[in-house]
Amino acid sequence: MANPDAQGVTGAPFRLDVERGKIREFALATGAADAAYLREEDPVVQPTFLTTTFFWQGEDANPWSAVELDQQRGLHAEQQYTFFGEPPRAGTRLTCQSRIGEIYTKVGRRGGELTFAVMYTDFRDETGRLVAQAKLTGVETARPPDTGAATQDGASA
Repeated sequence: MANPDAQGVTGAPFRLDVERGKIREFALATGAADAAYLREEDPVVQPTFLTTTFFWQGEDANPWSAVELDQQRGLHAEQQYTFFGEPPRAGTRLTCQSRIGEIYTKVGRRGGELTFAVMYTDFRDETGRLVAQAKLTGVETARPPDTGAATQDGASA
């Protein structure tokens, strides 16, 4: 069950250096063919590149554990990126900070309550200007997972 006291919990700031090689590697890994990502001297990042912050974010910088969603009943429901101007380019140093926003419930279509938790990560450039914001939404179902193992013919074991 989600911990409503997690609202407002903020992680420590951390740094993300936007590197040309990492932009290219990410573009190739995601099948992007745009020269803006692959051949420019100071390429712009793909919108989803900011997901790589999870590789840079230390434990003290990630407030998600404070939400306490049951991972056996949870899933990553949504990821959204908002840019406030041009996306960052290679050579940019970003300071990132994550915080837990809303935690709320809704009644699911098939019965049972769904609990949603939202985490925001702000990306600021060297001047302190907000360059982008990531919004991650996780959801937990009220029902526990079905623990009955299915056999090859589909019947429960």
